[in-house]
Amino acid sequence: MLVATVGCNGGSKPTASGEGGGSSSGELVKLQGSGASFPALLYASWFKTYSDEHKNVQVDYQSVGSGAGVSAVIDGTVDFGASDAAMTEEEMAKVERGVQLLPMTAGAIVIAYNLEGVSELKLSREAYAGIFLKEITKWNDPKIASTNEGVELPDADINVIVRSDSSGTTFNFTQHMAAISEKFKSDVGVNKAPNWPVGTKSKGNEGVTTSLKQTPGSIGYVEFGFADKAKLSMASLENKSGKFIKPSIESAQAALAAVEFPPSLIAFLPDPEGDESWPIVTYTWIIAYKTYDDSAKVEAFKDLIKYCLTTGQESSEPLGYIPLPEAVTSKVTAALDNISAK
Repeated sequence: MLVATVGCNGGSKPTASGEGGGSSSGELVKLQGSGASFPALLYASWFKTYSDEHKNVQVDYQSVGSGAGVSAVIDGTVDFGASDAAMTEEEMAKVERGVQLLPMTAGAIVIAYNLEGVSELKLSREAYAGIFLKEITKWNDPKIASTNEGVELPDADINVIVRSDSSGTTFNFTQHMAAISEKFKSDVGVNKAPNWPVGTKSKGNEGVTTSLKQTPGSIGYVEFGFADKAKLSMASLENKSGKFIKPSIESAQAALAAVEFPPSLIAFLPDPEGDESWPIVTYTWIIAYKTYDDSAKVEAFKDLIKYCLTTGQESSEPLGYIPLPEAVTSKVTAALDNISAK
């Protein structure tokens, strides 16, 4: 579990109107958040940098998975949550204070693997669906070998790694898998915590990354930034156009280029069009309440989000995430007007 706790050690002084992100009284403002592990690397960077530049604000974010983040919002135990699966209308209805979803960044979900001597691997849609359905259990299965001519694939078991927690990464991965495989749709379905027919379970993107590094012959789904930072091998996947695409910021941007956000600011893309599009992409959201008891928290939270949507976006690509275009950040900034103190 990644926990980012950042306090204030300098920065701009708050004015009577609250500029600078602190309370106008000069008292310490604490913001507690929890949820998605998908954006945890980026959130840790954002919150630390913000705290270095702003006085009297402390942000504590716990990477516990999207499901736990949504539950914490419903239970009222946090100031904000985070999820890659957004919230359903049923979940939103449970929050009397109302919720406002704020897309903060986007990224790719990749299929990473640990296979000695295999630096490049191409997986067809049939192949990777078959692996996670337990229909393909050996690395030298013909359905894998047919797209990897000249690659020495061992006659060894495939060790599948899946998430143990209620996860937005899993939700988006299963949403894609259900879009490309009717059998997956009927047997596993779209879920934050499905009943997998195969796999060793690990918690969070952090846990899956560690398990992949430590388990020879393994394969699993993980957020691109984690795989890239850990220098994991990542498979090229067949996209909707039938092209084998390598995971990258550019191929993920190509997939998300056509997304139009509705007023709810919730949009999914289970199987994107486009020759150069990476097939598994997602936005990720911070979940705020529409009303808070503490005006200082509202003031600090809004200032934090504005930082993340402007200067903070410059940190996205170096950490393996996709910066949001101005057309999106302007909509998110406008949505902050829906958040207020009682």
